[in-house]
Order: sequence, then structure tokens, then C-alpha cells
Amino acid sequence: MRKQTPLIAFAIFMLSAGIAHAQFLFWPQYTSWPGHYAPFKHKHHHRRTNSELAKNARPEDPPKGPLQIIISIADQRVSLFDNGTLIARSSVSTGTQGHPTPHGVFSVISKQRWHRSNIYSAAPMPYMQRITWSGIALHAGVVPGRPASHGCIRLKNDFAIRLWHLTKRGTRVIIAHDDVQPVEITNPHLFKPKAVSGSPEFQTATVAGKSISTAAATHGSPVSNAETPEATSLQVPGSAPAGVAPQKVVPISIFVSRKLSKLFVRQGFTPLFDVPVTIENPGEPLGTHVFTAMEFQNERAAIRWTVVSIPEEFPRISEGATKEREAPAKQTALSVPLPDKANAALDRIEIPRDTVERISELLTPASSLIISDNGFSHETGKDTDFIVVTH
Repeated sequence: MRKQTPLIAFAIFMLSAGIAHAQFLFWPQYTSWPGHYAPFKHKHHHRRTNSELAKNARPEDPPKGPLQIIISIADQRVSLFDNGTLIARSSVSTGTQGHPTPHGVFSVISKQRWHRSNIYSAAPMPYMQRITWSGIALHAGVVPGRPASHGCIRLKNDFAIRLWHLTKRGTRVIIAHDDVQPVEITNPHLFKPKAVSGSPEFQTATVAGKSISTAAATHGSPVSNAETPEATSLQVPGSAPAGVAPQKVVPISIFVSRKLSKLFVRQGFTPLFDVPVTIENPGEPLGTHVFTAMEFQNERAAIRWTVVSIPEEFPRISEGATKEREAPAKQTALSVPLPDKANAALDRIEIPRDTVERISELLTPASSLIISDNGFSHETGKDTDFIVVTH
């Protein structure tokens, strides 16, 4: 019996080593895990391979319309809307008080399945979706039920995987203190589609989409084909022969800034033009509102819009402040329903007629209009949509 002891010990050692190796099949080999990005436990069986996990995580159906990711800091929750309808919710962990997550309007500007932080000692950020080039991103991580990150939005593992497979570059991300959601809106000042197959603007829109794909290939972008700026299938009657796939047209983003008294237009992260606008009572706030074109209606004569209005955030009042100071602030915040505020903002903006015509010819589903009292963030630049930081 004593002679068998070394053999038994060796077998136990090999079995332990095999189990230890299996534990790291799903994750890359990282040697260190900083406290704010500690590894989290997986509920998957270790025998399942990476490809099986990815396959099972993929959604069965593609999005029906534009996707919107909305994060509530107060609720520590992310909500995913497809074509204006809530389709999923999950818990998140945002930035701590010393490293707060910025509030405002963003979009996915880069995606990477396995990413290491460029700032925090190469910390792992799996299923990363970047929303600023300065380091803010959505990614899988520990979600303890409270703010715990260095500014990023940590997602639960399963949700992070599903979200990563659904989104594209350009998917809108809105971060607010309170929970907000898109609502239907109609207003005579919202842009209406006017695309004509032979118009120079329509041809420019189509060429722009091709140029972006070509540029990504030329410059060796690490983004895969599935992550090119979000495009929409658009076919104008008579613009393509029967049996030919419709051309992909890159949606536009319009930004109106009360601070700058200007309107800016981008398409596929590329600036197109900007013009001055007139704002009635320019000293009065407009608020921040994100309008999104959902789908064509009435045989392309109209388009359905939704709006997400970000509530104004008032500075904290000290404990010694009087009730008289607190009451007006609360009344101001709640006095007008948010959809009415969005309509009021639209009604106060006067855009040159030729600019309206030009935008109408470029308008497609997934296009957006952002109105804000702020200017765009300094982070708005090459390979970004408009980034508007509200807090």
C-alpha cells in the first residue's frame, strides 16, 4: 500500500491542475486584478467552450429599430429600448463619488470583446463598448449593487454579452441621474423626410457610408464589420433594380446648442456642416432633449419620432438653506411635464429654410436631433458622434 502513495498523490495533483486550467477557459490569462475590477464568478459550466457560450448569448432576433441604452445613476440600472419599446433591464455599477460617471448624451464609438484598461494597470474590461476616448465605457464586471467603478458602467456578465452582440457603433447611450425613457412626440418643427433618389444629398449620404467602411479598412481599424457606424436599410422607389439589395445609408445626427446659437450636423461620426440658428428668449433654458427618428410612415411621407428629455439637475442646497429657497427649485423642476418641455424647446428654435430642406433630404430612421443648453463636449471629435455632458 505504501508504494501506491506517490502514484495517488501524482493523480490528485494532475486532477487539480486540470480543474484550475478549466477555470480560465472563458477569460483571457490576466495576472493581476485591481480591486475596482476584480474578477467575478461565472455561472457557466466549465465544460462549455467559448464558441458555445457566445452562440448561446446571441439574441435570436435582430433589433426592429434604433436601439437606445439609458442608464439611471440613482437606480443603478440600465434599460435597453428597441424602436422606442423597453426590451431589457439590468443592474449596473457606475462611478464612485471620487470617480463619477459623467451624465449626458453619448454613443458607442468603439467595441472590443476582450479589452484591457489603458489607465488602470491593464485591468480586464470584457465586452467593452467605449463611449468616450478618455476612458468611459460599458463592460462586464462586478456589480455589487452600488457605485463601485472608476467612472465606467459595469454590466452583469450575461447582459454585457447580449448587449455587445446587439449594438453597433453609433448606438445611442444616455446617462441621467434619474430614470428616463423615450416617449412618442409629434411637432410641426420636427424634420420630415424628403429623400429623392437622384438628389445630390441622397447620393452623398450613400457615398458617406461607403467612405466610412473604406476608411476603416484603409487605416486598419480594430473594429469588425459588425461594428461599423449604425446604418439603416433605405431604398427609394426606383432607385434600385428589382432583386438588388437596398443601399445602406448612414443616419445623421443634428445638434442644436443654445450656448453657441448654432446647429451642427454629423453623419457617421463625420462633420457635414454647421449654421447659426435663432433661439427665442435665448437667456431662458431649453433643457436637454434627444429626439430619435424611428421609422418611415405614410409611404415615406412622414417619420415617427420619440424623445428622451433629461431632467435638469439642481446643485445641492446646504442644510442651512431656508424652505423658501428649496420650494421654488422643486416647483421649477416639476412644473412642466417633460414632453411639453421638449415641444416648447422645438417651438423656440428657428432654423434657416435651406438648412431644413438639406436635413430633410438626408433624414433616415435612426437619425437623431439633440437640443441642449450646453455646447458639445471637448470629447466630440474624430470618430465620435456628438458628446454632450450635462453633469
